[in-house]
Amino acid sequence: MNKYILLVFIMASDVTAVDKIEPNRGTDIIKTEGESVTLSCSYDSDSEYVRLYWYRQYPKGQPQYLLREGARSNYVKDSFDPRFQSSTSHIITELIISSVSVSD
Repeated sequence: MNKYILLVFIMASDVTAVDKIEPNRGTDIIKTEGESVTLSCSYDSDSEYVRLYWYRQYPKGQPQYLLREGARSNYVKDSFDPRFQSSTSHIITELIISSVSVSD
């Protein structure tokens, strides 16, 4: 099974930094190929125009874009792969990977 780091970036048009962002559970998750997995982060921002960006990064590799979504506005979701979906609220963002593969 490949190991990589999932990164989530938060950008807001009227603030320069996010107060807090952290994963909601342990860093090691083991799934069987074909299953779905949900990764969750909590975040804190005073902005109503938060955009969430998910990336993955393999060891010694460059970050790879997975998707973006507006968390508190009607900003359109954008994902290059339909297996990667997201769900957000005012304090939590989740990355849902359907049909996990060995490369994930």
